[in-house]
Amino acid sequence: MAAFFPDVPERIPYGGPKSRNPLEFKHYNADEVVGGKTMRDHLRFSVVYWHTLANPLSDPFGPGTAVRPWDDPNDPLGTALNRVQVMFEICSKLGCPYYAFHDRDIAPEGTTLRETNAILDQVVKALKEQQQRTGVKLLWGTANLFSNRRYMHGAATSPNFDAFAFAGAQVKKALEITHELDGEGYTFWGGREGYQTLLNTDMKRELDHLGRFLHMAVQYKQAIRFKGQFYIEPKPMEPTKHQYDSDAEACLNFLRTYDLLPHFKLNIETNHATLAGHEVQHELRVAREAGALGSIDANTGDPLLGWDTDQFPTCIYLTTYSMLEILRMGGFTTGGVNFDAKVRRESFEPIDLFHAHIGGMDAFARGLKIAQAILDDGRLDAFVQKRYASWDCDLAKRVESGEATFAGLETYMLTKGDISPNVSGRQEMLENLINEFI
Repeated sequence: MAAFFPDVPERIPYGGPKSRNPLEFKHYNADEVVGGKTMRDHLRFSVVYWHTLANPLSDPFGPGTAVRPWDDPNDPLGTALNRVQVMFEICSKLGCPYYAFHDRDIAPEGTTLRETNAILDQVVKALKEQQQRTGVKLLWGTANLFSNRRYMHGAATSPNFDAFAFAGAQVKKALEITHELDGEGYTFWGGREGYQTLLNTDMKRELDHLGRFLHMAVQYKQAIRFKGQFYIEPKPMEPTKHQYDSDAEACLNFLRTYDLLPHFKLNIETNHATLAGHEVQHELRVAREAGALGSIDANTGDPLLGWDTDQFPTCIYLTTYSMLEILRMGGFTTGGVNFDAKVRRESFEPIDLFHAHIGGMDAFARGLKIAQAILDDGRLDAFVQKRYASWDCDLAKRVESGEATFAGLETYMLTKGDISPNVSGRQEMLENLINEFI
């Protein structure tokens, strides 16, 4: 089989921190054991179809710049089949064990749903052959319910019932192919599940429809015996002004309200957290403490730009704080580090795809090692425990167990008279502590 990247070695080697070869890892050593597991098993890296292969690097001010010799604009199906080979060459050479896709990333649409499904089946056959050949697996699949004109008002939340019905049929097929490809999960991202103005929106009805749609998905998952994890991915805006899956807390509230929490975990993305006015550490913490952190979309945004730039993660603080949350939940049991990231418009050559992924993988490898060292050191966790030490008294424990009353608190404070200052927050000291490791 012809290589699309003949100048890239069959497997990107680990060259170590002193390497100056841009096609070597400086920190990601797949077999290195950190905290009892190999880096490969900790990080579970995944390459995405949409930004890696389906993104022409266009922007609102100009057409795409990407040079992709495997694409033929006159042969959409031929391009789709070429991209299958390209994807598995990238994953294999990087040593990434997973990939992820939307249905519309891997195969073009036909003129009818029936024709579209037939085209999709041809590409899925090729994907299955490549998975068997390489051992690369599908982290998760999903359906693109936002690009086609039919979804201009939303999909599951559209005021047009036919859009809702088409979306249901599309998700049904996407679930079937994800199951056929032994996907380990399936993600729902509400690309247009929201509103531009409340003047024309029945919010309660739209949310009810979304809840019903997801219950139908759960029912079909059970019917086909798909064992993969369902995820919802929070995002506050873009392309709508307000999206119903606006952040981790909103998603969890929605899932609880519609009795869906037992069936879903969250897929947290850094750039979406930024748009929601949060650090990604906050979103990961919220999901983790609810027992609902399932996977992450690894990218970052530019703090000077107010939109979803989906850049590759290179900040070691970002990856360290992310891995602290993941390690504190015992590591991934589903999902992984999925590079929902794209090269810059000016990085148009095919080789830039490797430079970008190598940098992201190295950044997360460093974050993993640093986070594990911080946890092994113990000073950070010990400080937090000490800061809350006053909650270890008998009355405080009764508050936490639901046994205390305001009358009991009054009696306690009448005896005590007033409170003494608590321990300092020591934020600066703790930031210095983190810097010791970075």
